[in-house]
Amino acid sequence: MDGAIASLPPLRDIIRDHDLRAEKKLGQNFLLDLNLTDKIVRAAGNLSNMHVFEIGPGPGGLTRSLLRTNASKVTAIEYDPRAIKALEGLKNAAAGKLEILHEDALNTNLTTLSNAPRAIVANLPYNIATPLLINWLKQIDDDSTAYHSMTLMFQKEVGQRITALDNTKPYGRLGVLSQWLCDVEMKFDVPASAFMPPPKVVSSIVKLTPKKRQKEQPSFKTVENLTAAAFGQRRKMIRSSLKDYRQYFEACSLDETIRAENMRVEDFINLAHLSERR
Repeated sequence: MDGAIASLPPLRDIIRDHDLRAEKKLGQNFLLDLNLTDKIVRAAGNLSNMHVFEIGPGPGGLTRSLLRTNASKVTAIEYDPRAIKALEGLKNAAAGKLEILHEDALNTNLTTLSNAPRAIVANLPYNIATPLLINWLKQIDDDSTAYHSMTLMFQKEVGQRITALDNTKPYGRLGVLSQWLCDVEMKFDVPASAFMPPPKVVSSIVKLTPKKRQKEQPSFKTVENLTAAAFGQRRKMIRSSLKDYRQYFEACSLDETIRAENMRVEDFINLAHLSERR
């Protein structure tokens, strides 16, 4: 299979032959450097016997790198019909290892597509990256074994929000939700020049590894609502932004004069859990 993939036309030729110009409305920015796509795959760690899902493969650069791993199968979810046609040659060369689904990733539950250990490795379309992550976190909340890992490319600003610690400017709702359910790690930055066309921002690779589910923890909805209230008025003290939860502050050892950015992830989870129990 490796030889068949290596003999495929260069990605630039694939883009030209299929008139696969990146569409801004689809959040498309294509990675053409296979050394870089190989680096992303290495950041994902051991994918042996994994069913790997990729979102928005475009001309298939990252897909080629994934197919050279020991993953048992690669499923690429693609919304753009032009890319579906452009990937046909790669699918043929993959000798049954690659499945291409013409679907909207926002409406696709990946956990229903495979019973094998699942991983996600993707250069996410910028315009749907955050809602996709939220969807996957909800699935992990339901089942901590839903995904072995998620190695994802975001705009650097979003990556910083996912990995930010409390008492820092980027820390917010997305970081709390992500770090509650996953161990998160910023792997490396990807310069705009690596893409075609180059975006106006730097991108980052973030790896999220689901944590083992605790026996007692609040519902995802409760934590969502709590963090939305807290960070929706992040400059206010929590006695104001979280006034509906004020009766639980003492039990959670929370000073009502602090702000949301001063609360640790575990503070949010404890507060959410206590509010559900009483």
